[in-house]
Amino acid sequence: MLDIILILVAVIVLIILALASRQPDTFQVSRSISMAAPPATVFTQINDLQNWQAWSPWAKLDPNAKNSYSGPQAGAGANMSWAGNNKVGEGSMTIVESRPHDLIRFKLDFLKPFKASNTAEFTFTSAGENTVVVWSMSGKNNFIGKLMSLIMNCDKMVGGQFEQGLSAIKSIVEEAG
Repeated sequence: MLDIILILVAVIVLIILALASRQPDTFQVSRSISMAAPPATVFTQINDLQNWQAWSPWAKLDPNAKNSYSGPQAGAGANMSWAGNNKVGEGSMTIVESRPHDLIRFKLDFLKPFKASNTAEFTFTSAGENTVVVWSMSGKNNFIGKLMSLIMNCDKMVGGQFEQGLSAIKSIVEEAG
């Protein structure tokens, strides 16, 4: 009887490992929103990392997180590091490219709850009186990431956070405008 149980457990583990190995090597999450504000106004809100406390969904998950800033206040080279509860973890982000009213690209380095390096970006496109803002993140799926994707949907989880953040930015820039 014990032999049968051990064989069944081994088969289940092998099936899980096989399913995980078939998951994509990369991932991308992207959300967009139209805002009744010019690209310059929206760009400024995102390009200055200290503004993120007003709209970042992760700032709301841990208002007591410890944030530190280095480099310039805004634009390429601006850096924010954070250490918070288990919902926000620990890591840093650095603006690696900043093209006014067009694009902001970040390097994201997560240290906790697990290590990962990803790329995130915001793009801004004029649409008449509005600006369409796209927030996206992409990265590589290591084996642990592939295994976790069997039980967690990264697109829904992170995408939901992006939607909250974009809605908060929209409120800020539309009230200011």
